[in-house]
Amino acid sequence: MKTVAKRAIAALAVVMLAFAAYGCREADRVSRNVSVEADNFNVARRITVFNVRTDKVLWQMTGTFSIKRSDGDLDVIVELPDHTYAKHFFDLNEWTTYIVEDLSGTNVPKYNYELNFLPETLVPVTITSND
Repeated sequence: MKTVAKRAIAALAVVMLAFAAYGCREADRVSRNVSVEADNFNVARRITVFNVRTDKVLWQMTGTFSIKRSDGDLDVIVELPDHTYAKHFFDLNEWTTYIVEDLSGTNVPKYNYELNFLPETLVPVTITSND
């Protein structure tokens, strides 16, 4: 029985190492950390939407906001000075596009991640052989 438990733990360790090795590129880690900081309203950004056919700027927004793209729309959540939030919806079509600029930059650690392993939540596994 102890051998089965050791094998299960070894298999779990191999799976965990595979997940840890996935996406280990430095740029991937930094990109994710910057995105998280921006979504937490810690990065000043500017978004510019323009008409690609006429080259005219349709609107521009500057501040700390979170951006999500869904069903051809642009959802922008902004934090107001009184720590309340507002959500704006912008319709994008084949003649409009947008650019988001990071104005302030952010100092995020490139190795910042957390892995929580809770052994008490694992389901016991029994491996038997018919040999």
